[in-house]
Amino acid sequence: MKEFLIETFAHHRTLIVFLHIISAVIWVGGMVAIRFAVHQSLAQIADPKQRLERAAHTLKRFFTIVWPFVLVLITTAVLMSVGLGFRAAAMDASGNVINDYAMSLYKTIHIKEAIWLLMSLNLAAMMFRRRKAEIALREGNLAVAKEMLGLISKYMVPVNIVLGVIAIFIGVVLRNAY
Repeated sequence: MKEFLIETFAHHRTLIVFLHIISAVIWVGGMVAIRFAVHQSLAQIADPKQRLERAAHTLKRFFTIVWPFVLVLITTAVLMSVGLGFRAAAMDASGNVINDYAMSLYKTIHIKEAIWLLMSLNLAAMMFRRRKAEIALREGNLAVAKEMLGLISKYMVPVNIVLGVIAIFIGVVLRNAY
């Protein structure tokens, strides 16, 4: 499997890196747009029920668009991590460190992967909360819908924006490190 990943990356390096970057841009950029443009616009709707319905619908459309890009991002991250040979440069076959600088880069790769994984789990939780809000709206329970959606806009999206910007920065650092 490792050889397949290395060979795939070697033959499709530019495409894989492009897909990784564009996926990060769409995911993080989309969250910035949702939080700082769409959220502000939705806040102008006077009717609470209509505002919550519009917010739930907007998030549903966003999640539908972004989820495939999250999968592409994670897939390309694995391809790049293995294909660029960070582990091979850092450790020998027995697991002994052979280069401290390469080892620090290899650890940094894991930090970046952990950030994307945490963001993915947060996204899944947001999708779950949005679905619960949609059900609450259908049942006429505006309080539950507001609670479900409020946490997404106030905390969950901003956390993912910050984590995404950090992951992108780490990617730039890694790109310039070799």
